[in-house]
Formats: sequence, structure tokens, C-alpha cells
Amino acid sequence: MHRPPTAEAAIAEELAAVRPGLLPRYTARLPGARAAVLTRLWRALAHEPLPWLTGRESGAHGLALRLADGRTLRGPRADPYATRAYVTAVRLDRERYEDPARLVAALGVPHGSAFAAELAHSVASLALSRAGADHPKEWPEKDWEWEQRVVDGHPFHPNCRSRPGFSVADQLAYGPEHGPVVELGTVPAAAADCLLSGTWPDELRDGGRLLLPVHPWQAAHVLKRPYDRWRPARPLMSLRTLALPGGPHVKTALSARLTSSVRDISVSSVRSAAALSAFAEDLAARTDGLLHITRTLGAATADSPDLAALLRESPEVYAAPGERVLPVAALATTSLPESPAWLAAFTRLALTVGLRLLDLGVALEAHGQNLLVVLSADGTPLRLVYRDLADIRISPARLARHGIAPPALTGRPITDDETALRRKLFGSLVAGALAATAGSGPALATALATAVPDLPHTPDLLALRQQPLPTKALTLMRLSPRTPGDQWTVLPNPLVLEGDPSDQ
Repeated sequence: MHRPPTAEAAIAEELAAVRPGLLPRYTARLPGARAAVLTRLWRALAHEPLPWLTGRESGAHGLALRLADGRTLRGPRADPYATRAYVTAVRLDRERYEDPARLVAALGVPHGSAFAAELAHSVASLALSRAGADHPKEWPEKDWEWEQRVVDGHPFHPNCRSRPGFSVADQLAYGPEHGPVVELGTVPAAAADCLLSGTWPDELRDGGRLLLPVHPWQAAHVLKRPYDRWRPARPLMSLRTLALPGGPHVKTALSARLTSSVRDISVSSVRSAAALSAFAEDLAARTDGLLHITRTLGAATADSPDLAALLRESPEVYAAPGERVLPVAALATTSLPESPAWLAAFTRLALTVGLRLLDLGVALEAHGQNLLVVLSADGTPLRLVYRDLADIRISPARLARHGIAPPALTGRPITDDETALRRKLFGSLVAGALAATAGSGPALATALATAVPDLPHTPDLLALRQQPLPTKALTLMRLSPRTPGDQWTVLPNPLVLEGDPSDQ
């Protein structure tokens, strides 16, 4: 019986056709990609509330996970904050597994087949990304150059580089790590049929029509209609947001599943864009100059999440001469986090800003893609820049305590639930951006222990110091396709961590 090629073989076959010179580098990077994805998967198995795991035992020889069917999965002791690929193999009873997709298939858990296919694609795509990345500059000058240095994608998600629906040619043409220039297009729509928030530039108007920027992949695979070529742009980390020369950034609709979710630009987010941007700008002014939030210049949709665009300031406008602004995810590509003093200073800055806004009533989704840092010429962290307000949470009750009028919004962003607010900030900033920058539990613990005593004592800080650290249960979410929304787990608090983190 003929079997379809594995994801690794399929990408190799396509690569041989479209860029054969890259094939040896791709093949050489496959073992490292498997270990990188397996390490992320092992973190999930060690710490997420997966219903078919009945027990976890840690000892001198590593971590043992008991399955509901009586089998035992064994691997190394788990550091939930490690970004180095330290898991090269695990054992399911007597069988040794180096390939995360084969492991999940062997587990035989509900919805595991689809997840295994995603993991296989993540491995192959990650190897391709590592093969194609070539960024010799130690200190790039342009913001988009920093974005291209983040080759591995999400630091803790097993689907860190999964891009289903993208061929090898698509990844080479649109993936930021490959350094492409993307020719954005426009699709006309009658202004009367469009929802517009903010200001729409003259160059994107044609009489009574709005010209909506469109990503070439979206036009070909979703809209399936021709478009007019507009301007060249550089793709950023999120793939669907691109930097025009000299600014601004253009967030396009790109209805492909990236990592976990199908991303689009909802009609409601377009409707609220201007009001939310103005509210956030006023809030940032209350941080004593430590935070800037990139303004949304305009947002428009032809009444469809598949045909919409958002124009946003480039973070570069907030960097003075001699300063650099870069996404926090790119810090790990520099030597800066190797200095405990630097890491503590950055942690102090990030927590000062995040906790201040949380106290005021806004929880940022401050992961390494949304959060940027402004560095001085010698690398000192000076200020933060935040972009993309789509997933923040706003507490009217907290705002009212500070005499701040909430924006005229309803729905998902609005909540007074303290657990939801703290999950949003702590899960993205501490368990996400700061952990990935530190690179390990011990480094994160040291940075937090140094920074936290200098912070204002608030109930949120007390929760951060004493409670387990929330994080999204990313693998559980992929294995629960019928459960909508985010699912959560908790990680050992680095500030109270003693012994092996998998014991807690």
C-alpha cells in the first residue's frame, strides 16, 4: 500500500524543486528541529492537565509520567522555562522516541492523530526556517531586521513553526526568517460598503472606493481574486504584519493557521480600533515615559474578516538617535541576557510597566512579539513599546478606582475578573517574554528575585510572588478542538521554586 511521504520528506521534495541549494542545510537541521519541538512537547506533558496522564513522579533519573492505560513515559527532569533544546529522546515503556510526532501517534490519545501531523509539520518547517535564516549582523539597524532574527517562532509551543497550508515556496516567499520582500496588493471596495475606523490615507482611496491592502497568499488562497500591486514590504514576526519602507506597519488578513489559531481581522476589532488606540495612548502617558503604545492610524474592512487591514505606527518612531527598538523575542539572539545584571534591569522595567497598567485596569498581552524594548547605544533597557491591542483585557472597576473613563467597548476585552486579568499579564509577560529571555528557570528566578523587591507593593505583586505562575495550556488546547477559548495551567513559581520544578 502506498503511504504518503512524511512531512520531512515532503518538504525535502518540494525544496529540491524550488531551492535545491538549501536541501543539505535543511537535512542537517532536522535532528535539532526534532529536539526543539520535543523539548516544547515535554514541557506540556510535564505541566499541563492532560486527562490521560494520571501521575507524575520525579527522581534522580528524571521524570516519569503514568498514562491512564498503564504505560509509563520517561524523560529528563523538566524545566518549564527552558528554551534550550535539552530533550533529545524519551521512552514510552521500552520504546525510544526522538520524533515528537511519532511519540504522540504512539500515545494514541483523543485527537492525537491531527496533533501529530501538526508536530511533524512544525519539525520540518522549523528545520527549513533554520536552514534559510542568514542574519550576519550582530546589531541590525532596521526594526524588520530584528524581526527576521527570530527564527524558531514561539519559544514554548510545540507547534512553534507549524504553517499548514503554506508550501515550501510560500514559506520562502513570505516567512520573515527567509528575508523576503513581499509585494503587497490592494483590493478595491465601495466605501459605502466598508467599515472604517480612524484615518485612511489618500493613496489607499480611489474616488468612492477604499483600496484595502491584501497579502498575496490571502488573495490567492482565500479571496481567490486578482489584486493590484501596491508596495513592497518586509514581513514581521507575525507573518501577516509587514513593514513598509519608512513606515507604517500594515496588518493584513491572513486566514491561515499559524501555531494554534486561524488569524484574521474581525469586524469588531476594526470598529473599536480608533477608540482603543486613543484610550491606550492616554493610559501609556501615566507610566512616566516608560511605555509607548503604537498608534493605530486606520483600520478598514469590507465587512469581512477575510478582507480587512490595519495601519499602525512603526515602533521605530519611539527610538531617539543612537537607540534601537526591537521585539523582546529578539533579545535571545543577542548576548545581553547572559548578564544577570542586565536581565534583572530588563525584568524590573517590564514588571514596573506591566504591573502599573494592571493596577490601573489594563492587562497587556505582553509576549515577546507584542512587547518591544528600546535600548541605548550600550544596550541598557530604557523604555518599552507595545503593539497590537486586539487581545488586551480592560477592567472598568479598576479604571474607575483611578478615575479613568473606560473606552466604549463591550465583549471579550472587558472583564473585572482578577484571575483573568492576572492570567493575561503574568502568562504572557512572566511565563512568556521574561522566561524566554532568561532561557531557564534558575536564570528567571534570579532576575525576578533581584527585581521584585524594588516594585510597588500591590495585591497583584503579592499574587505574582506567592501563587503558581499561570500559562496557557497550549498542547491541551490543540488536543481539545471542541473546547473554545483559552485553557490554562500553572507552573512552579520561580520565586518560591525549590528542588526539581516537576515535583510541584
